[in-house]
Amino acid sequence: MYILDFHQNPVPVGVAGELYCEGDGLAREYLNRPELTAEKFIRDPFNNEPSARLYRTGDLARYLPDGSIEFIGRLDRQVKVRGFRIELQELESILSQHPGVSKNVVIVKSENGEKYLVSYFVPAPGAGATGEALRRFLREKLPGYMVPSAFVALDSLPLTPNGKIDHAALPASEEKRDEYSPGFVGPRTPTEEGLARIWEALLGIPRVGIHDNFFDLGGHSLLGFQMMARIEQRFGKNLPVAVLFQSPTIEQLAKILSEETPAQSWSLLIPLQPEGSRFPFVGRLFIRSSRSF
Repeated sequence: MYILDFHQNPVPVGVAGELYCEGDGLAREYLNRPELTAEKFIRDPFNNEPSARLYRTGDLARYLPDGSIEFIGRLDRQVKVRGFRIELQELESILSQHPGVSKNVVIVKSENGEKYLVSYFVPAPGAGATGEALRRFLREKLPGYMVPSAFVALDSLPLTPNGKIDHAALPASEEKRDEYSPGFVGPRTPTEEGLARIWEALLGIPRVGIHDNFFDLGGHSLLGFQMMARIEQRFGKNLPVAVLFQSPTIEQLAKILSEETPAQSWSLLIPLQPEGSRFPFVGRLFIRSSRSF
């Protein structure tokens, strides 16, 4: 057994890597799957025999100080959402630390070509968590792009006959999506009503409150650009998308739209993540509006 990094080099004790196997008992190939065989059965760099092969298990593991191997999860559960690499098992592990969560699983869904995270969880007896509570909990521990867009509470997680979570049997997130925080307040003015209709169309949810956060409801920067275009079409006001990051609720946006505010600079913190990096750098982007709004 070997634990190797992405370049097939051995990793130190305690560092996670992919688990590889070799030896006389190793299988030869995948039957009638030459492309998968070439991907998984690679040349063994630690054996002088030309025919020796290493098998890539796809398991994430690490050596413990006593020499034993700890299984961490599956590499194929690493996903990419809006340009950021996310370890779903890492996210599930952090969610399991919340006292109100008994079990949980996080998956990626796609709608209109956009990927987003959905968390399915079983509330702990007597201290069950809500989606809003879990969202606040994760925001204190993780960057925003790792916080799921939807949280779905279930009585139990569906299982396959061999006891694994049956992802295909999880209900559609739209059926039980935890969209509304306590103290829901609906639109009160024509401007708020118009913004609410734009949000509902873009986010694909039945209603939004004036205090709901655009990003908490599954919004992101790409949808933000679409929203600003619709705001200009409906209200005749051109807003830079940076406004959304500093004023992410309908109430705040409506206030900006109702004022004759002179052109100004908007300062925005955005995460910048190099390819393959798990930890984002943070940069500041300055955007100046081209005209008054």
